[in-house]
Amino acid sequence: MGIIEQAKAKASEYYGPMESVVLANQEKVLKAFHAARVASHSFGESTGYAYSDQGREALEEVYRQVFRAEAALCRPQIVSGTHAISLCLSILEPGDELVSVSGPPYDTLQAVIGTRGASPRSLIKRGIIYKEVPLTREGSLDLAAISQQVTSSTKMAIFQRSRGYSWRRSLSIAHLAEGIKAVRSANPSCIIFVDNCYGEFVELLEPLEAGADLIAGSLIKNPGGTLAVSGGYIAGRRDLVNLCAEVLTAPSLGGKLGSTFGLTRSLLHGLFLAPHVVGEAIYGAVLAAEVFRTLGYEVSPLPEEPRTDIVQAIKFGSEEELLSFCRGVQKAAPVDAHYTPVPSPMPGYVDEVVMAGGTFIQGSSIELSADAPLRPPYIGYLQGGMSRQHVEIALRFVLREMGFELDA
Repeated sequence: MGIIEQAKAKASEYYGPMESVVLANQEKVLKAFHAARVASHSFGESTGYAYSDQGREALEEVYRQVFRAEAALCRPQIVSGTHAISLCLSILEPGDELVSVSGPPYDTLQAVIGTRGASPRSLIKRGIIYKEVPLTREGSLDLAAISQQVTSSTKMAIFQRSRGYSWRRSLSIAHLAEGIKAVRSANPSCIIFVDNCYGEFVELLEPLEAGADLIAGSLIKNPGGTLAVSGGYIAGRRDLVNLCAEVLTAPSLGGKLGSTFGLTRSLLHGLFLAPHVVGEAIYGAVLAAEVFRTLGYEVSPLPEEPRTDIVQAIKFGSEEELLSFCRGVQKAAPVDAHYTPVPSPMPGYVDEVVMAGGTFIQGSSIELSADAPLRPPYIGYLQGGMSRQHVEIALRFVLREMGFELDA
């Protein structure tokens, strides 16, 4: 039996608990569609200011229901997850204190905050006070340190749910709830914000249900279900979402206007498919983890570990192995398979980044893709997959590109 066939036999056992999560999340989304009374007229186009855009209103009501929020903002004008997160951070005023309680945030967000780069619009340059609470040696939230670093002066605490470009565990909802409790104990009025990218629909609950005040994410990741062509969302307390809307548009305008450019159908369709697509991506991640563990590589999470985001990290140890892995993923893509991914500078990143992603939507992380900053220990990050079959086929391309015998 070949490497992949052996891995499939084990992956099915490890994936078992995820079946009930996919089913529960699919039912939750369906109920949200019913509660929002989504109808065929919701797919109509609007123009100009788009006052009383029924499709936009239905879309944001569905997002509100799904994430158990008081309000939601879901717009194609939000260009990325980093943009959505930046909007949330932009409600801070000069002199306010922001504490990242899950260690250093994702690379692109460091430039937004101002811990690197020289943007005159970074939070630090605008007078925001910034602190970080490192994770424990085991990669978990340091609850004792959070209780000390978050004070009555702290206006907002931010948690990053996913691992980013780091060898740490992503945060489970249960662990996130413990961190939120630690923040609340130190400062009950502190705004708790969660970067929810890559984590939507992976567990039964979402961060607002664990006590967060505000969450944000990208539509070309989990909640777009591979059909969203652009956009991001923000959900949570009504007053906070309204402030974010005013940053996105203008004071007094907020979320009351803004065309969806005829995209409502695909955004709603993608959201409806999202629980299933996330389940397929998780299966693919488990399969990849088992394949590469069998081959002797360090993987995180392990195949049998519970999943809290869609990202699978694989430690290659050498630049060439990492690049050959990415070349294999690219060769298995439905789009641009004949191109070779090469490391290059990317906006918002310090290191050169190699990105393999022949996706229908540029940069879509819920479609099968792999990327990595070109720095030791040369960790590759695999995510997405519209179908488990495509992930399996892609792994065959990857192993051949890396020089492994498939029937070994």
